Amino acid sequence: MSWLTLIIAGLFEIGWAIGLEYSEGFTRPIPTVGTVIALIISMLLLASAVRTLPIGTAYAVWTGIGAVGTALLGIALFDEPASISRLFFIGVIIAGIVGLDLSSATH
Repeated sequence: MSWLTLIIAGLFEIGWAIGLEYSEGFTRPIPTVGTVIALIISMLLLASAVRTLPIGTAYAVWTGIGAVGTALLGIALFDEPASISRLFFIGVIIAGIVGLDLSSATH
């Protein structure tokens, strides 16, 4: 259950990171509120997951999910570059997340 909680926390991390763009530096009230709510939920879920998962693994997976999701949504939503090298390194992050999951003693 901790891994599922961690994955959901990572998805909320993507939400608040993308929300930063939509809030335009916290100048738009509704996107700002959504961003702050997503941030709080993400942190609470991460805190819950680390009760049973190693902090180093959990934090790396959480940030990895956030980094990959935010980079992919940056490409899809904000016309950020989708170069071969960028996609390759996103794949490297995914491989690292999977590796941490597979090598976790609590898996």
